[in-house]
Amino acid sequence: MLLQIGQWRIDPTTNELERGDEVVRVEPKVMQVLTVLAGRAGQVVSREELLAAVWPGVVVGDEALTQTIIKLRRALGDHPRSPSYIETISKRGYRLIAPTGSAPAPRRRHWLAPVAVTVMLLAAAGFYYRHTSGPSVPDPAEVFEKALTVTVVPFETVGSGAEQGYLARGIGSDLMTDLSRLSGVRLISPTGDPAKRARYLVSGSVQRETGSLRINVRLIDASTGAQLWSHRYERPFGDLFAIQSEISRSLTEQLPGRISEAERARLAKRYTTSLEAYDCFLRAQALFLVRRGEENTQARALYAKAVELDPKFARAYAGLAMTYAMEQRYEVSAGSRDAWRRALELAEAARQIDDELPDVHWALGFVQVQARRHREAIRSLERAIELNRSYADAYAFIGGIYTYTGQPAKSIPLLRTALRLNPDGGYLYYLLLGRAYLFENDAEQALINLREAVARNPDDLEARVFLAAALVARDERQAAEWEADQILMRHEGFSMRAWLETYPMTSTRQQEKLAHLVARVGL
Repeated sequence: MLLQIGQWRIDPTTNELERGDEVVRVEPKVMQVLTVLAGRAGQVVSREELLAAVWPGVVVGDEALTQTIIKLRRALGDHPRSPSYIETISKRGYRLIAPTGSAPAPRRRHWLAPVAVTVMLLAAAGFYYRHTSGPSVPDPAEVFEKALTVTVVPFETVGSGAEQGYLARGIGSDLMTDLSRLSGVRLISPTGDPAKRARYLVSGSVQRETGSLRINVRLIDASTGAQLWSHRYERPFGDLFAIQSEISRSLTEQLPGRISEAERARLAKRYTTSLEAYDCFLRAQALFLVRRGEENTQARALYAKAVELDPKFARAYAGLAMTYAMEQRYEVSAGSRDAWRRALELAEAARQIDDELPDVHWALGFVQVQARRHREAIRSLERAIELNRSYADAYAFIGGIYTYTGQPAKSIPLLRTALRLNPDGGYLYYLLLGRAYLFENDAEQALINLREAVARNPDDLEARVFLAAALVARDERQAAEWEADQILMRHEGFSMRAWLETYPMTSTRQQEKLAHLVARVGL
């Protein structure tokens, strides 16, 4: 199976490139990149697609692909500024521009020559398809071994009052967002076994007194227990943004050299210039996480205020979009479709303001799902994962989308990965996993996860609907009837038909199965 690309004859079986008397041997990954590009000669292949095809199931940074492209160009004698073989398409990927065809073959296998290029391209296309038909599921062990791993322990609150709690959570969350934007860093959840595998631990405390702010931060080498760095910041509260930038910059300076200078410089960029807008945003975040209708309405008002104070605050737009996307779940408005449209507008605005924030793409994916734009949502979530390779919520949500579209078997490994990356992922992970098991006809596993979801969030309607269905599937009629009563008591006027009309599941077969199960207990 030989292929002619420009002046070179390519033999993937030996990883050799031949031109006249010149023979160049390349690494296997270099050859794989070349064959994937050859499989789509003349077309742009994105960096994400190449990473998924050549490093399936392994978490690697963009730098690995960049170095592989450099090696490939060196082998081909190509130059990036005036390419004859591989063209870089800015912000999109790479394209093979050299002519391709069948390679001259030795006489003893002359009969293969006419079909060699066809077989080669079909094989490359098959390889490409197998590894991009869905998002690659990373083994968390690879995450730990292949990257510089960091856990940010929730910052402690010094002092009393609600303002202390939301401020500490916000500072810790922003620090995690900063670190997630670094290609050489993988963030590991601070709970469960994965946290024990993180190489570095960041912890701290926050105290606010009237107009002053005191923040203590520590960096510890988890393998030795040694404290590598610590610092106390005592400043006026108005210096909060400057302090946050200093903390992020100082931490990256202490970490080993897998972080570029350009990335370090980017950390100085704050998310808003308005301290008042930031305060509204943090308060809104705390309310939104409660996951109830009343708090959702309050969060929306605060997000809107943050946007009014700073019209370029991308994260506030994303949060505001989320409150509209959640509106139909809380049944606080009959105009849910109008809410979805407003959510999409706001999420897209957030993306246009800052395309480098993982949570902005997650929010966009969430509202796209509510509008049943599942393919677009997966692309948005894959972009979030590209920006943060250990983004557990994004893996979980892609898994949830596969169940919506009638592919629950694809959901389960993604959700298992999300739980291993973030064992304290909240009720939603268990809901999504239980839902997938129900449609995979494993009612026992469905019940285990759905009961955990309801225990963590008794007010979530979706979790209770699926729990009732799973109980029916397990012939636990009495318990199922009790769940049905709880739903009708907590959600007056509940109608399963009306609920399914706004539910983002597009699999008719699964909708009918769910409706049939709960109908047996009066829903």
